This record gives sequence, structure tokens and C-alpha cells, in this order.
Amino acid sequence: MKLLIVKMSALGDVVQALPVAVAIKRQQPGAELHWLVERPSAGLLEDHPVLDRVLVSPRHAIRGRKSLAIPEIASFVRELRRVRYHAVLDLQGLMKSAIFVALSRAERKIGFAGGKEPLAAWALNQRLAPFDPDRPALERYLDLLEPLGLMRPAQVEFGLQPGEKTLQRVRGLLGGMGDDAPLVVLHPVARWESKLWPLGHWVELGRRLVDEGLEVVLSGSEADRSITSAIAAQVGQGGQGGQRGRGSEERGGRRGARGRVRDLAGRTTLKELAALLSLARVVVCTDTGAMHLAAAVGTKVVALFGPTAPWRTGPYGSGHRVLRLGLDCSPCFRRRCDDPRCLKELPPAEAARAVGELLDAPQG
Repeated sequence: MKLLIVKMSALGDVVQALPVAVAIKRQQPGAELHWLVERPSAGLLEDHPVLDRVLVSPRHAIRGRKSLAIPEIASFVRELRRVRYHAVLDLQGLMKSAIFVALSRAERKIGFAGGKEPLAAWALNQRLAPFDPDRPALERYLDLLEPLGLMRPAQVEFGLQPGEKTLQRVRGLLGGMGDDAPLVVLHPVARWESKLWPLGHWVELGRRLVDEGLEVVLSGSEADRSITSAIAAQVGQGGQGGQRGRGSEERGGRRGARGRVRDLAGRTTLKELAALLSLARVVVCTDTGAMHLAAAVGTKVVALFGPTAPWRTGPYGSGHRVLRLGLDCSPCFRRRCDDPRCLKELPPAEAARAVGELLDAPQG
């Protein structure tokens, strides 16, 4: 049996869809499982233990290169149609995924009716009832196992635990950080402008954490370095004069020592980012792909929510801390906001307190 999963972007969505692939392979180990994804998230899926092949959409390759568009698309479509699939699962539900679903040589084309772009269901020949958008995205994706005659897994698995070589590479980047004191990763970036916590809040949080003797690492992409480097520089300049809060020594902080801060934005691949997050004791971030990646590798998250809904896209699993103000206007699901009070008024002290609570909680 040959199956194709179509989940193209963004990173968080791809991470949340991975349990579908793992569940298929666990119950049908002989199945040949392919995945269609876009370039920005492809690195996470390469050599994934349950995937036999990763197809990469040409959309990003042809951006700004009009002369190559037709030959690149034609080549990709030939490659897509080379395999006759038993079924294709459209977990994206958008027109950009529907086009490839329609072009595939699949006997069954399965997905949801409705969704953000209801017209995308035209490509399907087996439609599930429209989903409740307030259900967690991961749980909705698992609904697509039923048409295949498969059961929902008793335990959700992502298959993202990093290999030893990747861990060694990341430990080299850390240079001993996290060996003598807990490592906390701050991921201050997001694709939506409205999801951004003010830079000054990240600086204050970072200073509070290093004053506790904790090791702080900034993560992000190369394009994010103007933000992460500014935060790291200001955190490194000092904060509260070395004052240490109650409980820092019990958490593994170094007696009498201020913690360190390092900016690793742009220095990790997606798999190395997953490894970095797995080495952290806590990750602080907004509603972004890194949040889902951290939860998938088993690290506790302090998630800062404003314009989006944690009951839809919060970190999967137990023990995380979701911080939000619950204003009347939130969630609004707007990408931009002239007065983003929902995050602007969320204080760094509350995030620092949540980090401390997770560090104090029993591990495991």
C-alpha cells in the first residue's frame, strides 16, 4: 500500500501532522509512506524514521524565477504522478494543496469538507464532515486515520527524537551551556506581527533568568538575528545587579554566578533546532512552530498567547504553561494589530515565574 500525506506548511502544522504518519506506520509497517511538503519545513522530514520519501513542492524554488516556473512545475508533476497511490490524505485543506491532490494518481483522495477554503474540497473523492475549528489541530488530523481503517493511537508519537550526531553538533554550539545549570531557550520570533511579544519584555525576562544563574539561549532563523542579537546583547549587559531569587540553587543555578546568554539564531538546521529544544529544560515562545517542536521532543513550554487560541493550537501534552490575558478582543486571529494589548500587557515577571515553576516541577 502506497500513501501520500499532503501537509505543506507551516512548521508547526507539519509537526502536529506527524502523529498521523507515525500511527499509519505503526499499524501498517509494510505501507510505503510519502509526504508532500514545502521547502521551509522539508529539512525536518528528511530521514524521518516512518517516511519512505519526501516530495518538495516547487513553489519556493520558482519564486522570482519566472523563466524556470513552467519546467520546474512540469518536472514536479511528472514526479508526483509517477507513483499510483492507494490514497492521498489532504491535511492542508487549501487550494494550493488541492491542486496537487487533484494531479496525483490516487485511487482515494481523502480530506475534510469545509475549512478555511471550502472550494479546496473539489479535489477530494472522499470527504469527511467539516471539522470543529475549536478542536486541537493535532486531534483533527488524526481523524483522517478512520477512512483508512486505522485506529487513533493510544499514545501520540512524533518520531522527532534527535540522533547522537545532531546532539553532539548542538552541544558544540552550546559550548558547555546547560552542563552546570538549567538551559532555557527563548524563541522570540513569529510569522505574524501580532504574535510578537515586545523586545523589551524578552530582554527583561532574559535578565531575570540569568540573574537566577540560568543559561539562556536565543533561537530563530538567520532572518531573525537582528532581533535575537539585540536581545542577547542587552541581556548580557546585566540586569538586577546579580540578585538571585529564591530557589535558584535548588534548580541547579551556580552559587554566586550570573548565568550566560548566547544567540544561536541562524546557526541551526531544523533538526538541530529540535535537538537544541530537546536539551533545554524550558522553552519560552509565542504561538509558533518552535512551540510545537519543543513539545514534540518532550520539553516543557511557557507559551505566550495573544491573538490566537491555545485550545486550538496550544502545545501538545501536559505540564506546559500557557499565559494569556483573556481580553475581550482575544483571540482575534488577526495578523496585525494597531494596539496589541494582549501581548504588550503580559508582564515578563509572569513568564519568569512560569519558568521557575516548570524548573521546580518533578522531571519525567
